[in-house]
Amino acid sequence: MIDDDGHIIRPALGNVGCDLYISTSSAGGGLQMMVAGVVRSMTAESAERAALGAGSIVMDVIALNDKRLTHERIERIQSLRPDMILIAGETDGANTDKVIKITETIGAADPKPRLGSNFKLPVIFAGNKIRRDEVKTILEKKTDLNIVDNLRPTLEEERLFPAREKIHNLFLEHVMKQAPGYGKLMEWVNADIMPTPAAVGAILKRVATEKNINAVGVDIGGATTDIFSLFRGEFNRTVSANLGMSYSISNVLAESGLPNLIRWIPFDLDERDLRNRIKNKMIRPTTIPQTLEELILEQAIAKEALRLSFIHHRAFATRLKGVQQQRTISDSFDQDTDSQSTIEMMDLNLLVASGGVLSHAPQPEQTAMMLIDAFLPEGITQLAKDSIFMMPHLGVLAQIHPQAATEVFENDCLIYLGTCIAPRGIAKKGRKALRFSIRTPDGKVENDILKVGEMKRVKLDIDRKAQLNLDPSSEFDVGQGKGVPLNVSVRGGSVGIIFDCRGRPLSLPKISDERINQLKLWFRTLAVYPEEAERI
Repeated sequence: MIDDDGHIIRPALGNVGCDLYISTSSAGGGLQMMVAGVVRSMTAESAERAALGAGSIVMDVIALNDKRLTHERIERIQSLRPDMILIAGETDGANTDKVIKITETIGAADPKPRLGSNFKLPVIFAGNKIRRDEVKTILEKKTDLNIVDNLRPTLEEERLFPAREKIHNLFLEHVMKQAPGYGKLMEWVNADIMPTPAAVGAILKRVATEKNINAVGVDIGGATTDIFSLFRGEFNRTVSANLGMSYSISNVLAESGLPNLIRWIPFDLDERDLRNRIKNKMIRPTTIPQTLEELILEQAIAKEALRLSFIHHRAFATRLKGVQQQRTISDSFDQDTDSQSTIEMMDLNLLVASGGVLSHAPQPEQTAMMLIDAFLPEGITQLAKDSIFMMPHLGVLAQIHPQAATEVFENDCLIYLGTCIAPRGIAKKGRKALRFSIRTPDGKVENDILKVGEMKRVKLDIDRKAQLNLDPSSEFDVGQGKGVPLNVSVRGGSVGIIFDCRGRPLSLPKISDERINQLKLWFRTLAVYPEEAERI
């Protein structure tokens, strides 16, 4: 790979050297940013969306209406020591001084960078363009000030790209330069180094766009859980910074609550024992489950971390706030909390899993079960996983060779678990939910009727397709409306076709024994823990 002068041999000569060298970076815990805006639910949220989309971890959001006193905001900024600050506020031409007030707060804090002491902290101003000169007066001498187009030039418009591009460039120019060996690495790479989360989002976005599908991707780690989504061309990314499987595992319990965690465990477990096991994982983050019980517990925690992270993501992936919308009388009676979300689960085509607990689960059925229980897909959804964490590298490769990146993603990166069929609706347990007929490529036909509360698995190998005839009952919808049949071609996988007629939203039995028996039945039906099923 390397010649005598320390340079990569390019292009490859036989088995020596390589044609391209690309890299992502999570150095120093990744890009850590603070964002600031005038109103938390408007300009500050747009700033947060821009920062997250650029692959950063948002440490805090400062806003004039965040109920903190000025000195509290100053102390917070000084204690955080972020890698970068993004400021937004007001629409272009607005005749107020609110964005100046938030800028003055940052100036008074005189923030210092987390890494390195020989350069000024990068600050990006993406607010009201008529306030740029005033912002320069306040921040230019204290920080490395960069001015880009307003994130919200009007209430009805959001321009994220200029800010995201500037964040990426500053990440390379300032943050990465503090990493040992960065100079040598820059000589080797054929494309700009990308923050790892941004690269994951890049490949998911590209593939979903090319296929014209709606997709959700998740990367669950020891400290954070990243969620990516692309619905109808709109891309969103969120970082749940305190929801992970090792360093922040105690936060999962705190945020979820004990009852929500216990509901996924098919055996009685003492509360003190449960808390001790979670604390041991936090202080020994590299340990892996050694028994079946430990594995089930870890996967139960993963379900809650994923569920909470997705709630956070759906709340963030919303239509622009502050925009005047015409409402009808029927809208006044609509109390759906997700009415402003861009994510509609019935329209989700592909759900991709990444991260140790998902990618390296002993059985693919376990990964599928975690995804289904956490995300509760509706209608018809393909399930897949990135088993070798290739997605970030493909995200960078896509900047150079989009077609190659897409082909590798489809053929070598993803392992398709299968397809989940989940009718949306609720009805009394035991009532008919779905009648189906499935015809496999070899001409075999299987018919069955599923009742409310039941699950079923039909084996169908990877790269094989089957024709499904779905006939839901009047209370359930598989994509065409309640009670409306649907004919569709579905793809198999290592798990096959999973029918989930438990209802949406999912409700588990309140009585402990009934809940445990129900979980055991579902696990046996899908062969989630096949080798030792009788022990749980």
